[in-house]
Amino acid sequence: MSEAAFPPVALGPLLPTLIVLGAAGLVLLVDLLPRRGGRDHLAALALVGVVAALLAVIWRAAASGWAGAGRAFLDMIVLDGFAMFATIVICYAAALVILLSVDYLRRTGAESGEYYALVLFATAGMMLLAIAADLIVVFLALELMSLSLYVLAGLFKRELVSGEASMKYFLLGAFASSLMLYGIALVYGATGATNLDRIAAAAGRGYDPLLAIGLGLLLVGFGFKTSAVPFHMWAPDVYQGAPTSVTALIATGSKAAAFAALIRVLVVALPSARADWTALLWAVAVVTMTLGNVVAIAQSNFKRMLAYSSIAHVGYMLVGLVAGGAPGAGAVLFYLLAYTFTTAGTFGVITLCTRAGEEAVEVGDYAGLGRRHPVLAATLGLFLLSLVGIPPLAGFVGKFYLFGAAVRAGFVWLAVIGVLNSAVAAYYYLRVLVYMYMREPEGAAAAWAPSFAGGLALAIALAGVVLLGVVPAPFADLAQAAVEPLLR
Repeated sequence: MSEAAFPPVALGPLLPTLIVLGAAGLVLLVDLLPRRGGRDHLAALALVGVVAALLAVIWRAAASGWAGAGRAFLDMIVLDGFAMFATIVICYAAALVILLSVDYLRRTGAESGEYYALVLFATAGMMLLAIAADLIVVFLALELMSLSLYVLAGLFKRELVSGEASMKYFLLGAFASSLMLYGIALVYGATGATNLDRIAAAAGRGYDPLLAIGLGLLLVGFGFKTSAVPFHMWAPDVYQGAPTSVTALIATGSKAAAFAALIRVLVVALPSARADWTALLWAVAVVTMTLGNVVAIAQSNFKRMLAYSSIAHVGYMLVGLVAGGAPGAGAVLFYLLAYTFTTAGTFGVITLCTRAGEEAVEVGDYAGLGRRHPVLAATLGLFLLSLVGIPPLAGFVGKFYLFGAAVRAGFVWLAVIGVLNSAVAAYYYLRVLVYMYMREPEGAAAAWAPSFAGGLALAIALAGVVLLGVVPAPFADLAQAAVEPLLR
């Protein structure tokens, strides 16, 4: 009788994710200990875990090379340059969110140890999504990330709008997850595999309608996670009702993880169906960026306006996917990095502003901010100008790479539509600047809630926005090098 053969277990590629999961468990254990003060030590512990994971990724990249790949669990996990870049973006997003949360949670009365543990669990799901090379791992990572975010969205238990946001997010997310799981089942039925490389080999043999339907259902699931039209319905309500620090995590880290998984699935598993998904994504990109920008014009709630803005930015990133190749996918990675710093900084300013003892979430709440708090207003102004795409900030460079890749790939009209949408977006972004510098508040004026951790997060985000705008070449080259192994 022969002995059972067990595959070797290599934990190296999982090390950054394991560090974050370990930090989450440690936060829960430490939270059980008796305490006299607040929970700043839990925030510090969570931040240390995220920074340690970030350093582990950077160490791995320096040791094995950016193009090197570590595989584990029968090639279900791949830590290559693409995964490393996406993981770095996710770690930056999580670290900024933790810093923004410290004083914000205390001020809103929602401080709890479970919050930091859930942020870390969501971050671990995002990181696992970035290194997933198997559809089963993709689904499990999505659920780990999503379940944590569903709970975080309803953190304000006494506010109906928060509970409504959490419930809508959960119900629509569960529906999208079921469709994605059904799509995975159809892909397995058509190819006999869930591993992306094996799916690519099987899909290259010829057209299979079962595989096409499975691909469509997978795109529905990814469309929900990225809030692409017509699967965007949850975003405005969740962005408005969730705590602002949680909204920042949903807008940055979860989008980076979902796009990383989407790029890997399309480029690695389904290159033979490129003509089909390119045509589909072309239409989705146009509708997404147009609807997001047009509806954002009518919003008076700042967070809701940023929700539709994020939908529009998803449309911009889909332009890079349509362009394809290393220039297109690399431009998406660079844009995710720039968008993370810009959006986290914008939501960070909201966490630091109050009016009449409440969070300043209406655009009108920021009237006169430029005169009363010039530094904070200037910081918010730079973030908004970056979202518009004004040089020399990161948003301009990101859009330049995206639209440039589309033009070089022959999608000139798609690039033109993207530029026109950017011009439309300038209206509602600049409207906030008009309120800050040219309007006086009606009633109580917005005040700044002092926060060392929040100020540090804003400084880091602002430095990233300026650095990526002034010296973009090294980061763009890293993004290009990260996606090249996927295209071989």
